[in-house]
Amino acid sequence: MLINQDIEFWLRLGLTEGVGGKSIRQLLTAFGSPAEIFAANLGALERVVKRPVAARIFHRKTDEEKLARTLEWLEDPLNALITFADPDYPGLLLNIPDPPPILYFKGQRKLLAQPALAMVGSRNATPQGLANAEAFAEAASSAGFCVLSGLAQGVDAAVHQGGLRGCGSSMAIVGTGLDIVYPAKNRELAHRLAREGALISEFPLGVPAMGKNFPRRNRIISGMSHACLVIEATLYSGSLITARLALEQGREVMAIPGSIHSPLSKGCHALIKQGAKLVESIQDILDELNCQPRLPADFSAAGSETVQAEADRHDDATLLVHLGFDATDIDTLCARSGLTAETVSAMLLNLELEGRIGTLPGGRYQRIR
Repeated sequence: MLINQDIEFWLRLGLTEGVGGKSIRQLLTAFGSPAEIFAANLGALERVVKRPVAARIFHRKTDEEKLARTLEWLEDPLNALITFADPDYPGLLLNIPDPPPILYFKGQRKLLAQPALAMVGSRNATPQGLANAEAFAEAASSAGFCVLSGLAQGVDAAVHQGGLRGCGSSMAIVGTGLDIVYPAKNRELAHRLAREGALISEFPLGVPAMGKNFPRRNRIISGMSHACLVIEATLYSGSLITARLALEQGREVMAIPGSIHSPLSKGCHALIKQGAKLVESIQDILDELNCQPRLPADFSAAGSETVQAEADRHDDATLLVHLGFDATDIDTLCARSGLTAETVSAMLLNLELEGRIGTLPGGRYQRIR
């Protein structure tokens, strides 16, 4: 990232003790930019923030070690500081009540321009929940959405893995500094997201995992997205916090139903009772958002065999979501997907050869993985 004086001013402001998102927004409203904030006199600053904070800003009492370390971190081409002044700052996020003025970013910056879909769920998901998370994320990514989640174990990790397989990719919003991977179990996944997707945090480098950070992270997951899909959750799951935040932000909330006997379905069922969209296939999501599957421009070049093969693979993945794990016949799949019987038959053959589905008596098919 090109590091100029403006970026340094933003960093100094964000790394000043006692200066949080709320006070940065107040200071920006009063003075216009970080450069003008640091140029203001002490009296003017004290009219906006408390005296000790004003004094630290006026005397530039920033942690110089943290500042130097972050400036060094920004020298990596994958790393960036996305601020209110940056044209790539997510437009949807600007419209929430408390948008973070500074985002630490690592990965593919172009993904910030794509429509985003949040997918969240339990850390202790069932095998079915993990399979649903991965399949729905891949289908949504194949339809052109960048799939967002929180890099936690369970559903979040499965969502990222599925999203990375599609052309829309995936971004993780985390509750630590971007120099820390939490949980450590997801280190390899985080490194892959940095290469092929992205990681985002409002927390400076070095901030460890703390309980209070994760609800704040959740508002960014929902705030950057057009809708939030809850895949599997108990009645007390943190995923329901994200769903509530999505509602407060004016986002669509959707949920996948499950067994009435499973505690991990009760959170989704509660959301559906409260008016969340019941989702059984990717088409339900596309219909609710009034959009159709699409591939990003990079994947739409006419006449490219590679592109066509990629598109075919994504179509097969989308069909898996329509198929689900119940035994289903071709007519039902045609009705769910809107595709012709010939196209569906060809996709089913590909999926069977890949070992992802099996055939059953009566011309029915069932997903294996």
